Amino acid sequence: MTSADLAEEAGLPGESELAGESGLESQAGAFGIMTDAFRRGGVVLLTGAGLSTESGIPDYRGPSGRARRAQPMTYQAFSGSEAARQRYWARSHLGWRHITGAIPNAGHRAVAALERHGLVRGIITQNVDGLHQAAGAAAVTELHGSLHRVVCLSCWRRTSRLALDGRLRAANPSWADKTADAAVNPDGDVALEETGGFAIVDCLECGGVLKPDVVFFGENVPKPRVAACYDLVAGASALVVLGSSLTVMSGFRYVRHAASLGIPVVIVNQGETRGDALAAATIDAALGATLTTAVRDLGLAN
Repeated sequence: MTSADLAEEAGLPGESELAGESGLESQAGAFGIMTDAFRRGGVVLLTGAGLSTESGIPDYRGPSGRARRAQPMTYQAFSGSEAARQRYWARSHLGWRHITGAIPNAGHRAVAALERHGLVRGIITQNVDGLHQAAGAAAVTELHGSLHRVVCLSCWRRTSRLALDGRLRAANPSWADKTADAAVNPDGDVALEETGGFAIVDCLECGGVLKPDVVFFGENVPKPRVAACYDLVAGASALVVLGSSLTVMSGFRYVRHAASLGIPVVIVNQGETRGDALAAATIDAALGATLTTAVRDLGLAN
């Protein structure tokens, strides 16, 4: 039985019903498999940067990610060099304005609706922008942490990024009028070459080095978080991947885990992914339109 047959058997939309939905016309069978999975409930979502591109935050490897001007900061560089920290915080200070200005898009709102109606039991996100929560989603595991928090590398105290932003503004009054017209990178900083003279600040509690509470390249996701996500996937009726190329193992391992347990995997992404061979269905289409159509066809209020 083909994926189109499965969709027809389930009473899900055919190609004619999807006409006009960008990128979906020729993928009705795969779309039907995805909506059938949601209809049964118990779905776990794995979301990536592609879900946030419609909010103006670029991804790493999609169409906008190919134009990325700078390599991401590594943990080793950040922790080992004051100059690297100065460069990071100067760029991040300007980029933060862009992150706080971003609002949830149709894809985030659709995910929140699916959760609100009890069809999604958990969301594992590789994103650090907080847009799932801003859209109203609650059961969110931030696999790579969040730009909305900072952590001290000495006492491990966590504080809000908003509070740090106020301190950085006070320490760098001459930067107040700088415009963040440089390209914004996926990890929330900007491609700024000249960062000399930017003053960084330390932990108010112990004077230690402050770092955004995100997992840098070269750093490991905390083991308890990894294990909790494995358990979440193991209890899923299906794993639906949204907007991730699955290039890095931190996300791909959950696709492999689901497949090894016989849990169906559906991937929605613009472009090929590392997990396509393990998926029961793949949809190459815009995330916002695809998820909004799914919510509508499931009869849910978005």
